Amino acid sequence: FQIEKQQLRNAAVWSDIQSLQTVGQQWRISAFFINRRPDTETVMTTRTLILVDVQNVYYTTRQIFRQNFDYNRFWAAATNNRQVVGAYAYAIDRGDAKQTQFQNILRAIGFEVKLKPFIQRADGSAKGDWDVGITVDALQQSAEADEVILVSGDGDFDVLVRALRQNGKLVHVYSVEKLTAQSLIRAADQYTAISAEFLLPKSD
Repeated sequence: FQIEKQQLRNAAVWSDIQSLQTVGQQWRISAFFINRRPDTETVMTTRTLILVDVQNVYYTTRQIFRQNFDYNRFWAAATNNRQVVGAYAYAIDRGDAKQTQFQNILRAIGFEVKLKPFIQRADGSAKGDWDVGITVDALQQSAEADEVILVSGDGDFDVLVRALRQNGKLVHVYSVEKLTAQSLIRAADQYTAISAEFLLPKSD
């Protein structure tokens, strides 16, 4: 009888040991998965649409700084940690070789260049703005974008910026501040004033 009781106690102790081992193993497995870090991390990038009013940028940078806009530096800043879903540069085509060279540079950087012919009216005035074209593209092409970057100081775009924000888009405006409508600056989520960082060195 004593031997049988001892055997029963030994069996109970062994069962407890096995239970503890099982619990310990489960704890170690749980701790492994809790503390384990993934080998790779998924980085979420902002999907961005870039729209550049070439005429506005050219004349405003020339008037205030007597310098030209550095599209390479701008591209580096605007595309950093972003997925570009579209990048459009809107320009006027006067048909001269220097302009063609400039347009090819924009294409090499990554822009799709949209051209509109320069029209000289009989009264001496000229027509050649892209306001409507930029607005239409912004509303249509931003469907797949989280953010719209607009490079222009034209106050007429304040209505467009508000419409984009109402559609859930983050709007970032770049322009020459002294020649930019305050209504446009106020309408944007983020505003960057074009300064020396985005200008080409003065030519001799």
